[in-house]
Amino acid sequence: MERNGIDRDRFEFQMLYGVRREYQREIAAAGYNVKIYVPFGAEWCPYFMRRIAERPANAVFVMRALLRG
Repeated sequence: MERNGIDRDRFEFQMLYGVRREYQREIAAAGYNVKIYVPFGAEWCPYFMRRIAERPANAVFVMRALLRG
């Protein structure tokens, strides 16, 4: 983004709640916009499973977050 001259107010990082919370904080502390989202509604489960299938390691992050509370 910096190399291409894209201002920080023209994009945001969107991350799933509970996945790499420390990284979310680091990005925000560096001055980037970070949106944390939670799937909801009737189709939350299929959506959530698609996100996990995209990167199976995310399942580990979610489980750790759930266990930490």
